[in-house]
Amino acid sequence: MITLLHEQRETRLARAPDDGAALWLDRDELEQATGWTWKPEGLCLADTCVPLPRAADAAVVRGDRIDVAAAWRHMGHPVVHDAGSERWVLGTGAAQRADALASLAAPDFTLPDLAGRSHRLSDYRGRKVFLATWASW
Repeated sequence: MITLLHEQRETRLARAPDDGAALWLDRDELEQATGWTWKPEGLCLADTCVPLPRAADAAVVRGDRIDVAAAWRHMGHPVVHDAGSERWVLGTGAAQRADALASLAAPDFTLPDLAGRSHRLSDYRGRKVFLATWASW
């Protein structure tokens, strides 16, 4: 039994990987665990498709199974697993996380400073803000 963690999903797969460094899944297992679809043009999620490396196809694809760990690393995402290869985590790449963080906008709020003057977060939009919080409990 393999436990595969990806984003907010935890998927249990009955099949064991062929070896400790590879995570071999068929098309249905890949889609069930990650939401990505394996198509002739590569791995696809919604309108985005990432071609598999041509020179290393034999190492990434074996018959009707794909080494998801190798494909994930090819896309620039981290992959970790335990020593027995029973638990795998398919992470999100740094570039994708940076894009998500750059596009986030905090909701507007107003807080007083130590002198009692009110400050709205939106007054500082476009500038870096450090907000330190503290609770007595």
